[in-house]
Amino acid sequence: MIDKVTELILHDIQIGLLAPGAWLKQIDLEQRYRCGRPEVRRALDRLAQKRLVAHVPNRGYHVYRPDGRQEGEVAEIRILLETGVAGRIVTAATATDIALLERLAAEFVRLMADGTTLELYEANLAFHHHLLSLCGTQELVALVAEIRQRTSATPVHQWTTRARIEQSAREHDEMIDAVRQADGERLRTVMTRHIRQQDR
Repeated sequence: MIDKVTELILHDIQIGLLAPGAWLKQIDLEQRYRCGRPEVRRALDRLAQKRLVAHVPNRGYHVYRPDGRQEGEVAEIRILLETGVAGRIVTAATATDIALLERLAAEFVRLMADGTTLELYEANLAFHHHLLSLCGTQELVALVAEIRQRTSATPVHQWTTRARIEQSAREHDEMIDAVRQADGERLRTVMTRHIRQQDR
């Protein structure tokens, strides 16, 4: 039950229902997730250990509000981890893997026109999960997923403008092309730009 409550709270933080800085009243969470106070308290303690919520003695818990410094540092850690396996990704990728990446990238583009922000966010995660999983190290994939949660994962903060969303879609295509060409250096370059959300 505690795992389920933890996941429910985490999900609501990630989709923005529980916004950065929002105070989390335990009685409200008990009612929202239909569970008891011990389950809510243990779930909040777990999320505090992951720095997704913060505990303030004698006041309670609030959703963690990352600062620019932390977001920048997390991006740099992701770059080190994700680009560090670019060579392994391009070596391991099969035609089937590339075809799946193309379908995931196409779904992202489709949702730009027809989907919700949350659907777009989840499509982006699916693309990156599959790309990174090609490195063959599932512990790395899990570690990157955990690190991504340390900054604002709320979809509305993922992309600041429509132009940035469109650029992300183009970068997905560039990453696929680099994998298709077995060009690890190009993949590293595009991944770095993509993670930093840099303009060309």
